[in-house]
Amino acid sequence: MQIATYEAGGKVSYGVRQSGHIIDLPALFAAQGIADAPGDVLALIQAGEAGLAKVRKVLDAAAGNAGDAGSVRLLPPIPNPPKVFCIGRNYAEHAKEAGFEMSPLPIMFHRFANTLIGSGSDILYPKVSEQLDWEGELAVVIGKSHKGQIAREDAMDYVFGYTAFNDVTVRDYQFRTTQYIAGKNFRTSGPLGPVIVTKDELKDPHNLKLTTHVNNTLMQSDNTASMHFDVPFIINHLSEFIDLQAGDVIAMGTPAGVGFKRKPPIFLKVGDTVTVELEGVGKLVNTVVEDK
Repeated sequence: MQIATYEAGGKVSYGVRQSGHIIDLPALFAAQGIADAPGDVLALIQAGEAGLAKVRKVLDAAAGNAGDAGSVRLLPPIPNPPKVFCIGRNYAEHAKEAGFEMSPLPIMFHRFANTLIGSGSDILYPKVSEQLDWEGELAVVIGKSHKGQIAREDAMDYVFGYTAFNDVTVRDYQFRTTQYIAGKNFRTSGPLGPVIVTKDELKDPHNLKLTTHVNNTLMQSDNTASMHFDVPFIINHLSEFIDLQAGDVIAMGTPAGVGFKRKPPIFLKVGDTVTVELEGVGKLVNTVVEDK
């Protein structure tokens, strides 16, 4: 199942993407008299398998007669995640290009949800820097809340699905102190999407082709099989110190090919379009515009 959040006619809603179209779920729930249906994607995730069962039921009952949402503006597929974790230097070649050895423990930092944007939305070029960079990534969406540590062997049971992420980074702000928070949290710097693909449809997150293009130039190309720390390891590690919640997002790190380590460095500029494509999920496309 491919789940999207979108805006149409000034109204935010969510639905299922099928054959390139989005079927509005609240409209289906209302048409079939289901009053206690999840109101948004976070509520759907929190409802667990019971929520997905309701979605399947209304889609089956519609039998191909479900209404297309029409022309929409995609939003982050989960606009309000409780937490957004980012994993740094999780691909050996990226660590190497950045001049680091692989860390024995995951390098982590936090993103704020209000930096997230959907596919098709604009990335604002920062007024204070000319070092805007790209980082295409796999992102994992947690499906169940849990208090305490989650065992590695149980970790995949807590996954709801997967999406693509672009960890757009302002490099001089990232490295002007030892803390990454400023460089990783500029406004509109967190493209996420275009959809969440549930884990029953995308069964193996550790064998997905991942590419990043800037305009028509291929900048990153790898497979998630190259990740040093896999999804179960990261879930287990994070849950050592914090309770994971349904709807949390974990960005799993970027492969080699970022701009700031090229010779000479390449940075994004106004007018550039960045496309992160994740196998099984689709294309996350955003254009850099002037911040007026």
